[in-house]
Amino acid sequence: MNLTLALDDELLRDAREAARTMGKSLNQVVREYLEHLTGRDQPQEDIDELRRLSAEGQGRSRGWRFERDELHERP
Repeated sequence: MNLTLALDDELLRDAREAARTMGKSLNQVVREYLEHLTGRDQPQEDIDELRRLSAEGQGRSRGWRFERDELHERP
C-alpha cells in the first residue's frame, strides 16, 4: 500500500539525510516507526542485529574512548 505525505522541502531533505546517516532509506525509517507505533515491531530482531554488529566489530577501538564532552557536542 502506498501513502502520500505533504512535507516541506527542508524537512524532507533533513529527514533523508538523517535516514542516510543511519544507513537506511527514508521509507525504511518511516515503516519502522509505524511498526513501533502500532506495536508490530519485533525487538528480537533489534537484539539480533546488535549482537551481529558487536561480533563483527570485534572490539577494534584501538584504545579510543568517548569523552563526556564529545557525547554532548552539537554539530
